[in-house]
Amino acid sequence: MIGKVLGNRYEIVEKIGGGGMALVYKAKCRLLNRYVAIKILREEFINDDEFIVKFKRESQAAASLSHHNIVNVYDVGVQDNIYYIVMEYVKGKTLKEFIKERGKLSISEALDIAIQMADALRHAHKNHIIHRDIKPHNIIITDDGRAKVTDFGIARAATSTTVTNTNSVIGSVHYFSPEQARGGYTDEKSDIYSLGIVMYEMVTGRLPFQGDSPISVALKHVQESVLSPKIIEESIPANFEKIIMKCVKKDQSLRYSNANELLSDLKKCRNLDEADFVSIENINDSPTIIIPAVKGDKTMSRNAKRNNNENKNTEKKKKTNKKLITVAAIFSALLLVSILIFTILIPMVMDFLTVEEVEVPNVIGKSLEDAEAEITKAGLSFRKDTEEVYSSEYAAGYVIDQSEKPGEIRKVEYVVEVTVSKGQHLVTVPDLTNKHISDISIEFDIVDLNIGNKRYEISNLPKDFIISQEPIPFSEVPEGSSVDFVISAGPEISTILMPNLVGTNIEDAKREIVALGLVEGEISYQNDDQYPEDVVISQGVPSASEVEEYEEISLIVSLGPENPESNDGQESTEGNNQTSSTGGDVPNLGKAAQISIKLPQDREKVEVKVERIQDLISEIVYTQVHDTTEEVIPVVVYGRGRAIFLIYFDGKYFGRQEINFKEVD
Repeated sequence: MIGKVLGNRYEIVEKIGGGGMALVYKAKCRLLNRYVAIKILREEFINDDEFIVKFKRESQAAASLSHHNIVNVYDVGVQDNIYYIVMEYVKGKTLKEFIKERGKLSISEALDIAIQMADALRHAHKNHIIHRDIKPHNIIITDDGRAKVTDFGIARAATSTTVTNTNSVIGSVHYFSPEQARGGYTDEKSDIYSLGIVMYEMVTGRLPFQGDSPISVALKHVQESVLSPKIIEESIPANFEKIIMKCVKKDQSLRYSNANELLSDLKKCRNLDEADFVSIENINDSPTIIIPAVKGDKTMSRNAKRNNNENKNTEKKKKTNKKLITVAAIFSALLLVSILIFTILIPMVMDFLTVEEVEVPNVIGKSLEDAEAEITKAGLSFRKDTEEVYSSEYAAGYVIDQSEKPGEIRKVEYVVEVTVSKGQHLVTVPDLTNKHISDISIEFDIVDLNIGNKRYEISNLPKDFIISQEPIPFSEVPEGSSVDFVISAGPEISTILMPNLVGTNIEDAKREIVALGLVEGEISYQNDDQYPEDVVISQGVPSASEVEEYEEISLIVSLGPENPESNDGQESTEGNNQTSSTGGDVPNLGKAAQISIKLPQDREKVEVKVERIQDLISEIVYTQVHDTTEEVIPVVVYGRGRAIFLIYFDGKYFGRQEINFKEVD
């Protein structure tokens, strides 16, 4: 896909990410000369009508939105079974990466991001668009700190009949609302719930619900209450805590009515408004009580008095009889109790008072067998909890907790129950070899693993593709382990020192170019009074410069003098026949200047050669053998404008000097 041009306009440069439905690439817009992001539907879904509909719905939903906190959509298209959306290219990192790097965010940072997200949702909801997949992975934090909501992959127009497909619940399990988990009615308040979970994670660094499977997490969203974030992080302001807890209410009617109300409370909280301005409603049912009817007429009152008088005499007789019965019952009970005390209870109490007490041992961190032996040896009863739990601290079969604290005093045979570890929760390492580094975060969102060290090596694989990983693919490692990667830095680039081909026969020059691993480029011809026919008079790459392997080398070849007779009897005023005078403008050669060359002292004689490079034309302008006792020799050179002079001793490059002839007097 790299290098492909979509819509005769967007040239794909590199892969930068991807999700469950689509891959995301960075591309260059040839028309507007800017970078864009292109989302392309994965190949496995191009024949799936349902996914095509969702993909088109994303573009239609997002294209109707224009807000500084929402990633803009520029274009939509289909080409060769490639369904794509062109979006604003945002340079930054996801909020999920931001939280992982920081552990948790400061209150001011979390409030600032939450306000921007609420403002984006307010705009979307105003346009009847529900995102339905708000999570940190879909929030990009730009380099200047702006939050941008992206990926309206499952958003659709909000209508009175908007119901999530009950056969396939859409959304991310750790962030979606209870109604999404149940496959029920979703509306703007579903996005508010998800934003509440994101705010919770920003200020605490953790998610409110965790589980061994997506189903268990979804059930917790439906059945369990969210633990107050203030219990985890005490520094959270009371109003901010209430805002979060109101957003994550299970009952949709108890959440904020709309994003505008939420935005208003968040701004008050950011402005350090200490008043209790967040109202949270709770459903409390009043108990049903029975109260007697009240009768108000006088007749009923007289009848009541008469009945009371008649009943008083009867009651007196009953009370007398009851007293006699009560006295007899009390006497009998006292007699029975006395017998029990002296025959049963007193011996039992005495026996209880003489029971031996022992100290509870510390068995945490010990094997199940050793723990049982130690508790039994202490005179206590041992019992194992039927449910074992995962532990990152203790190996399988070792005690991680006990019902009675070590050192406490308990009577002999008292039951001490222990909880045993079933070891660390192991996860399977995904195979990321030969994949792009952007796939790491996608895979690691599925399994709880961390990105370890990344080391780059020269490789035949394209740049930023994974060469190897440690631990190896498909091995099982403890949850939360780090995986190290070796990443390709691209193929090694060989460089070659460009030789001087000026003055060489064209055929010899071609052979030398091929022998060096270079490529023959454009060969052009022109008349030249100095060099004979078929001799190189200029080369596209200056000699003594470094070029990459397989680079094209262009040459200019002499056709000989245009008017051969005009050169009869003439000699070059440059080269070996240069004079020591400087200054002035010499016809055909330009201005003269003098360079000083210090001769090497490790030999008696040395051949000095000077090569001039001017206007991409290379030419030998001085060649002569000198006695090294001269130490420093002056060489007069000619040129126009800026020229570079390369110095060689016995054919080996020694150094260079640059002269701007415009500055020569």
